[in-house]
Amino acid sequence: MTRHSWKRRQLITSPLAVTILLVQTFSIFYTRRCFYLGSLPELVDKKAMPKFVSISFALLIYWALTVALVGQDSSIRPFTIHVEEAVLEDLQDRLKNARFPDQIQNSGWDYGTDKAYLTELVEYWKNEYNWRKHEKRLNTLDHFKTEIDGLDIHFIHQRSKHEDALPLVITHGWPGSVVEFLDIIGPLTDPEAHGGKAEDAFHVICPSMPGFGFSGKPTTAGYSVARIGETVAKVMARLGYTRYGAQGGDWGSGVTTWLGENDSEHVAGIHLNFVHVAAPKEIGDPMAGVPEKDIQRMRMREEELKDHWAYGDIQGTRPQTLGYGLNDSPVGLAGWITDKCYIWSDNNGDIENSFTKDQLLTNIMVYWTTGTITSSTRIYYESRRSFWRRGRVEVPTAVAVFPKEIRHPIRKWVETRYNIQQWTEMPQGGHFAALEEPELLVGDLRKFFRKVR
Repeated sequence: MTRHSWKRRQLITSPLAVTILLVQTFSIFYTRRCFYLGSLPELVDKKAMPKFVSISFALLIYWALTVALVGQDSSIRPFTIHVEEAVLEDLQDRLKNARFPDQIQNSGWDYGTDKAYLTELVEYWKNEYNWRKHEKRLNTLDHFKTEIDGLDIHFIHQRSKHEDALPLVITHGWPGSVVEFLDIIGPLTDPEAHGGKAEDAFHVICPSMPGFGFSGKPTTAGYSVARIGETVAKVMARLGYTRYGAQGGDWGSGVTTWLGENDSEHVAGIHLNFVHVAAPKEIGDPMAGVPEKDIQRMRMREEELKDHWAYGDIQGTRPQTLGYGLNDSPVGLAGWITDKCYIWSDNNGDIENSFTKDQLLTNIMVYWTTGTITSSTRIYYESRRSFWRRGRVEVPTAVAVFPKEIRHPIRKWVETRYNIQQWTEMPQGGHFAALEEPELLVGDLRKFFRKVR
């Protein structure tokens, strides 16, 4: 996708854009007639007007047909999460009838998700976990849906009591959801109640990416990370925000980067808790000047995760095949997602050092109850096949580096692609920053956006 092409796509469904085209067409046509005639003709030219009317009529027909085909609906509708009881009953039946595989003795997490832990998690899921409690908590926030390019997009829109607060869009990744942000929305929107100052307040927007959670599932190909960035930009424009900040990790980092590059006239700054820039080709010796500790840390994490990238190849090539199993078995789904939560978090060998069972299961439940595991994994397939000619992000950028992130960035390399204004080395935490270390993340966000508000 070329720079700003998403805006051109927006124009075809805009009545204002069509009006501007009509005025420009008439102005150019009328001015040229004045030039060739050497004088100002009458405003209503009997020869000129039929051509102008024909062009205007054609453009109006084109716009009307486009809107009819796209089915554009710009309304923003309140939304309440409610899972039908039949879905929860069916889930219980499937959990009770689950068939676990065998496991090599004393192998723990070596071969994948530890059977002992998954069995424990499923028992808790069956007997103690209460979806309605977490559904109720989610519904204490303000949820909405709006149609973007024919697809329903869900988002939390939690406004601060401070009208002049900075809008901040926070985008999740995979296997995440808006559940990740439950512990940071309050401190961001109401800082005084959480040890902050009024001037640190944000209006927070947390979209469910297309194909994820409570958003619609695309029925056509092409929803890459760049296309999702375009979707988020359209949500922010529809909400009327002409200046905002953006934050993201995992795929949300890609969406946030897209916003910083392609919607830069509206983006005050971006904050990333995941960033990956390979050794730039334009640097003769990319290792020159890089601190040895950074090189060692990068290589250590690469070694730790060298056997953990197959999931991406599967989701990037055969997501549909994978989906038949994960969409049909809640235990299979839990095993697939929990494996990533374990290896990507800073847990010192115990996953519950990073997450509670309720946090793990509520996120899994968003995928299960909406049936979005297959549509969510397609982001890997689509993004591998999309064209996004990345430039340098010139808006102010902050990076928070958590020690157990899946890739350790080299600042020198990152600075070739981003306008780095803040770089924070965190003392602990992993890939799921908002869940693992909400206070550290909130503090870093406040610190950075004070500089760019």
